[in-house]
Amino acid sequence: MKGTKRPARALVVRGGWEGHQPTETTDLFVPFLEANGFDVELHDTLEVYTDQALLANTALIVQCWSTGELSRPQLEGLLTAVAAGTGFAGWHGGVVGTFRGSLDYLRLVGGQFVAHPGDFVEHEVVVRPERRDHPVVEGLDHLALNTEQYWVLSDSASDVLATTTIAAGPSTPWPAPVTVPAVWTRRWGAGRIFVSTIGHHLPDLLVPEVRLLTGRGLLWAGAGTASETRD
Repeated sequence: MKGTKRPARALVVRGGWEGHQPTETTDLFVPFLEANGFDVELHDTLEVYTDQALLANTALIVQCWSTGELSRPQLEGLLTAVAAGTGFAGWHGGVVGTFRGSLDYLRLVGGQFVAHPGDFVEHEVVVRPERRDHPVVEGLDHLALNTEQYWVLSDSASDVLATTTIAAGPSTPWPAPVTVPAVWTRRWGAGRIFVSTIGHHLPDLLVPEVRLLTGRGLLWAGAGTASETRD
């Protein structure tokens, strides 16, 4: 029946390169999601994206899967679900450093990791002044971090909430500082997408401000039309 509320299901899809600690980082947010009314299911295979019935009754997908490839049926299942209203969210390489061979996936998330100059570097993620009222970053101004600073390619379809500026110097081939998105949201059909480039490993996500905005982003992505029964 149209408009009937159903239990909010969240799928946590995790795997791929172990250096990004997909189990440890997603485990951090499972109790948070449960405390906010989600029935959480954990999946360690991308085959879950082919289960159309399951995805059609899912409010949120949290993906932490670095590198790897999506099969065509997996990709089509994910694209269909998000366009129909399932939220999609993730951080760092688990969402923008993966499935490089799929142009449709990259267009879905709106960003692609291309470099992190240096290794762990001191840098800031700065909330855009005009977006400080967005519920994901409300009350935040800037985050001082010492971790990987992601350089991403992006497009104008995203609502960029925060940026980071990659320094230039005598030894860099780029002549001037480069500012790129660090946190953004995106609409895709009826679905909501949240992406943060912060979160190389568990210590990053334990930074209070990072944990706060990441949790808010998951809830924002999961608050779309997927909470309504689809006919």
